[in-house]
Amino acid sequence: MAGLNTKTISELSGLLEQGRCTSVEIVNDVLAAMDERDGRIGAYLTVDRAAALVQAEAADKARAAGKKGVLLGIPLAIKDLLNVKGQPCTCSSKILEGYIAPYDATAIAKLREAGAVFLGRVNMDEFAMGSSTESSAFKKTRNPWNTDHVPGGSSGGSAASVAADEAIAALGSDTGGSIRQPAAFCGCVGLKPTYGMISRYGLTAFASSLDQIGPITKTVKDAAILLTAMVGKDPMDSTTVDLPVPDYSKDLTDDHSLKGMRLGLPKEYFVEGMDPEVETAVRNAIEHCKKLGAKIVDISLPHSKYAIAVYYIIATAEASANLARFDGIRYGLRKDGADPIELYGKTRAAGFGPEVKRRIILGTYVLSSGYYDAYYLRAQKVRTLIHNDFRAASAHCDAILAPVTPTPAYRIGEKTSDPLKMYLDDILTTPVNLAGICGLSVPCGFSKAGMPIGLQILGDSFMEPIILKVGHAYEQTTGWHERRPAN
Repeated sequence: MAGLNTKTISELSGLLEQGRCTSVEIVNDVLAAMDERDGRIGAYLTVDRAAALVQAEAADKARAAGKKGVLLGIPLAIKDLLNVKGQPCTCSSKILEGYIAPYDATAIAKLREAGAVFLGRVNMDEFAMGSSTESSAFKKTRNPWNTDHVPGGSSGGSAASVAADEAIAALGSDTGGSIRQPAAFCGCVGLKPTYGMISRYGLTAFASSLDQIGPITKTVKDAAILLTAMVGKDPMDSTTVDLPVPDYSKDLTDDHSLKGMRLGLPKEYFVEGMDPEVETAVRNAIEHCKKLGAKIVDISLPHSKYAIAVYYIIATAEASANLARFDGIRYGLRKDGADPIELYGKTRAAGFGPEVKRRIILGTYVLSSGYYDAYYLRAQKVRTLIHNDFRAASAHCDAILAPVTPTPAYRIGEKTSDPLKMYLDDILTTPVNLAGICGLSVPCGFSKAGMPIGLQILGDSFMEPIILKVGHAYEQTTGWHERRPAN
């Protein structure tokens, strides 16, 4: 059966169950797509072909022996900051070049148990610091819809691999929008789960109070399938929550009615300077949800305007602490010096790129004596206000609709000379991470230039079933997700 790489997890699971294809055939189709187009797109850093085929063969044998499972034999791409035993984990940084992961992250272990196949490592902004995948130390990833444009970031390789059908689905991480923004730029579905839903054990930390692992997929149902496989309490991560784990895809049926649902529309999210094409596409999506039976409620999230400032204080402070471990002593790059201080300085100077250095310096500054209270402590207080805004809004609506980004994907190099301009890309996504709630990006249209536009659906903590229901209903009654780039 040709074109297996273009199908969804749900579709392939059905074909495998019926014996109409094998996992080996799926993997071979995906590898053929990589050979054909990844030279132009650059989604992958490394591909472990032999291991992927061995895993696929094992999945086929397990299925023949009676094992079942929706992810059994499904090939996935993995962002290069999640540890997969025996594979590189460089975080797209020279300081970890050559490092091989000695263990599986908890999310990976759960997927391995479910029978998923791991294709290889996809590109990202160095240590997840960026919004365009241009800060990778190794290569630039390009948007499959137009290779002159960025795929978004920091999970740009994950989104590009899915959009280009070089993976059936992918894992990313979202610290300030790094799943939702590249999903929107590449016309994919991206889910940022509630903080604590998925264990961060084995995820290389950027900002520990903000990071969350999540899926990038072709459909909302596929995102729900991967979420179900990864959630749960983990003794290796004290921030994970101990809640029952439902099948998040079970309620995503052919009944696409939103009757009785109240969907909030925050006035603060339609910001000055937003691309008119983005605003038009999102407002059209809102009107479509009304036709499906939803009631649109005007709400206010007044402290969202402070989110960018708060995010870049808290995130850089935590990054400064987390990245202190990369010192040339324990693992990774080492540049010898006359004494430990010189060794640290030379190693970190050679190993970290400009964006990582910028954020470490900023984070160290806001944590320093005399500035901690003025910046970091105050930012944490405003963070609480942002969280309280979402909590208050949840009393008036079941979910929130908003744009993901102010613009469609921009050209490569357009914002690299102005870091502040690039930071503003995150203006509509960072509040979700600061509040610890869940968010979903689904395709809702295209610009006149043919670049995808995303609709953001936000829910209160642990309200994934609600946002998935809204996203699925919208997706299945519009068809934007069915459009594919002309690879």
